[in-house]
Amino acid sequence: MPLTFELCPGRMIGGDHPCFIIAEIGQNHQGDIEIAKKMIRMAKECGADCAKLQKSELECRFNKQALERPYNSEHSWGATYGDHKRHLEFSHEQYRELQKYAQEIGIFFTASGMDEMAVEFLHKLNVPFFKVASADSNNLPYLEKTAKNGRPMVISSGMQSMETMRRVYKTVKAHNSKFCFLQCTSCYPLKPEEVNLSVILEFQKEFPDIPIGYSGHETGIPITVAAVAMGAKVVERHVTLDKSWKGSDHKASLEPKELAELVQAIRTVEKAMGSPVKNMLPCEMSCYSKLGKFVVAKVAIPKGTTITLDMLTVKVAEPKGIPPEEIYSLVGKKVNTDIAADSTLTTAAVENCVQNGKLF
Repeated sequence: MPLTFELCPGRMIGGDHPCFIIAEIGQNHQGDIEIAKKMIRMAKECGADCAKLQKSELECRFNKQALERPYNSEHSWGATYGDHKRHLEFSHEQYRELQKYAQEIGIFFTASGMDEMAVEFLHKLNVPFFKVASADSNNLPYLEKTAKNGRPMVISSGMQSMETMRRVYKTVKAHNSKFCFLQCTSCYPLKPEEVNLSVILEFQKEFPDIPIGYSGHETGIPITVAAVAMGAKVVERHVTLDKSWKGSDHKASLEPKELAELVQAIRTVEKAMGSPVKNMLPCEMSCYSKLGKFVVAKVAIPKGTTITLDMLTVKVAEPKGIPPEEIYSLVGKKVNTDIAADSTLTTAAVENCVQNGKLF
């Protein structure tokens, strides 16, 4: 199974590829397609890679009694939970309209299929990948059917244990090699002490052949940036145009300014991750030239003298000579010229001392 794969046409994830940033609109569009379009455009303008919604076929996702129960929340859009959800649910034709709009402005578009019928519709809609919400990440029949469609999958892990995620891995892997897990805690908004970013590292050890990411429900951006620094290859954050709007997700969502700051911070951190090879860099040469230290004679050392450690010290010196890490290698060697006190020791002044090639 690949550690990297193409999540969307022309867009690889994993490895050294940039973190894939999903702007989760969810149902923060308030059931208004024009607001949804504004949010898709906002996601694009802020630099996100993908705008994502949530698609349900309500009679498949909920039983009759769940839909008919009274819903008296301040966030309610109807007298019953079914009325509430129907207000927020876009039709198939509206989804096609939103997909076309996203294509026109140049951002990837997908949705979480919140039930098997919704997944079938999204498959026909030809979304680039399926997002599996935490509520379905232990729904093994759903996962198996979704995986068999062959599209890449991004699977959240809220409310699950590591043992369950092992079973999820085996279930999906049997049918589809292109998937990733997101560390997630299903609480809105999420307290920092309940984020558990360390699970990212455990997922990386437990599932070394798939990319690992992060789906955040906290407020602000620092925790998500930290997730990227820890190796998250996909991040998902809820977005909104106004946190004061009705709806339980808005408070845990990023407004446009915050989303733009998050994207910029992630791209900056990716640059800062750099190379694992530790060497002096060209940008350090100016500092090294001014402040780099070298081995200096603490006392006058006559020609032919065998060097002892008490003859040497380390200072910023001109001319530049032997670096301090080689001071112990000088002990026992003879000098082939007189060296004045407080003068730099150079390789030319010490017998059998070659600095270029293999030093000493």
